[in-house]
Amino acid sequence: MRYPLWKRIFDIFGSLLGLLIFLPLTPFIAIAIKLDSKGPVIERLDRISEGRIIKVYKFRSMIENAGALKPQLAHLNERKDGPLFKIKKDPRVTRVGKLIRRIRVDEAPQLINVLKGELALIGPRPREPEEARQYPQEYKRIIEFRNGVTGFSQVNGASSLPFLKELELDKYYVENFSFWLDFKIFFKTIVILFFDPTAV
Repeated sequence: MRYPLWKRIFDIFGSLLGLLIFLPLTPFIAIAIKLDSKGPVIERLDRISEGRIIKVYKFRSMIENAGALKPQLAHLNERKDGPLFKIKKDPRVTRVGKLIRRIRVDEAPQLINVLKGELALIGPRPREPEEARQYPQEYKRIIEFRNGVTGFSQVNGASSLPFLKELELDKYYVENFSFWLDFKIFFKTIVILFFDPTAV
């Protein structure tokens, strides 16, 4: 589907505002990451958006080459209801990583993806290609939509939700998105970030 002009304008203004807010913090975050562990400050992760694989930017919150350790930690995976991988006390997460995740600044570089038109400010949750390939057929349409930094499932429980419930919320958004729904999700995201950073 053609991406709505109003949504692209919303993306540009929202991402520019966000980058202006986070830019002064970037040198301090970068120094903390480098002093805490080896590896790059920014990592580029494979995610699906609009049916293709893109590189999503994030401040590194795990040890270098954390992905290679995933098979060894499979027995600790707490998600048994789908293809997702989650360990509450993941040993790969660094000390600084725990902090920047808690206050949600690890995902701030994704605003660059929004500015480039690879992600939306509001949209379905971006998934790893392997996870997206395992979507049930009735949810495949989510993959074709431009995924977002935040979204309907993210502000309604996110990773605490059962896998299929997350997909139901993302499917609802794809089928019913509007300017006012985007505005409400954006406002709720801001409230969560400032008053309950663990909720998104």
